[in-house]
Amino acid sequence: MRKFVDRVTIEVMSGNGGDGCVSFRREKYIPKGGPDGGAGGNGGSVMLRGSESLHTLLDFRYFRVFHAGKGGAGSGNRRTGKNGDDRIIKLPAGTVVMDAATGVIIGELLREGDELLVVRGGRGGKGNASFATSTNRAPRKAQRGQPGAYRKLLLELKLIADVGIVGLPNAGKSTLLACISEAKPKIASYPFTTLTPNLGTVNTSDFSSFTVTDIPGLIEGAHEGRGLGHTFLRHIERTGFLLFLVDLTANNPIEDYRTILRELELYHPALLKKGRVLAFNKIDIATHDRNVLKTLAGEVDDRSFVISAIRGDGVQELLEYIAGRINKEEE
Repeated sequence: MRKFVDRVTIEVMSGNGGDGCVSFRREKYIPKGGPDGGAGGNGGSVMLRGSESLHTLLDFRYFRVFHAGKGGAGSGNRRTGKNGDDRIIKLPAGTVVMDAATGVIIGELLREGDELLVVRGGRGGKGNASFATSTNRAPRKAQRGQPGAYRKLLLELKLIADVGIVGLPNAGKSTLLACISEAKPKIASYPFTTLTPNLGTVNTSDFSSFTVTDIPGLIEGAHEGRGLGHTFLRHIERTGFLLFLVDLTANNPIEDYRTILRELELYHPALLKKGRVLAFNKIDIATHDRNVLKTLAGEVDDRSFVISAIRGDGVQELLEYIAGRINKEEE
């Protein structure tokens, strides 16, 4: 499994423009040939392109500097120099691109094929043929190509998923993700088992599908950076729907649910405007009777389900509800 990296800094440099040429024609029977120096080629630019086949910025931990090609010099017979090759850098869909010096967002790559020009190549210089006039028929000057540009970029990946699973540590987020998709997250009984978000695809009975990610690091005070804090909370911003997962065996499941609500609101109030559903997990080992479950369901504002992620109880009904909500919002 490739290591998940979601925040890196890179340096990009566009190519210098090629110099213009000073040249004069040498033709038979024309004793004083005119200027025919061509222009230099333009330097290559650096472009960023979104790719849905990439899911991490790991490669940019090791390759941080990217150059575009420089333009070729002009030559005689009004020949223009070759343009420098553009440098196209593929990034995962969901990458936010910022100027590293100012923190200003330059743009975002949200879908496959989205492109963003980050530094433009230098313009090629004019050859002496461009400076010929009626009063100066034999100019001996040409322009130098313009230098390329340099920029330092901060790349921040926010996973794009249809559904984000949020819950306190050991609520069963990874177990549920493994149950409903082909994802194979690490599962264990200690806090912060999951140190990176995992992404999986859920196939429904009507042959539709949606993507799900589990969001680690949510504890009380996460909005202030406690636990894994801001490291992964930002991935929730790009999910379309939220699944709150609460451990039924906890001392106070309702308070856990309210803790999740508070942390999301304090981190980004707009998150609570997303569609959401609540699932009480671990019914297979919980000791609550039906009256207690009804009471719990009555104390929450969201539609709730009782499930066992490890045994599969109630999971299909939950998925059908989520799929219905997603399809309704896409109409």
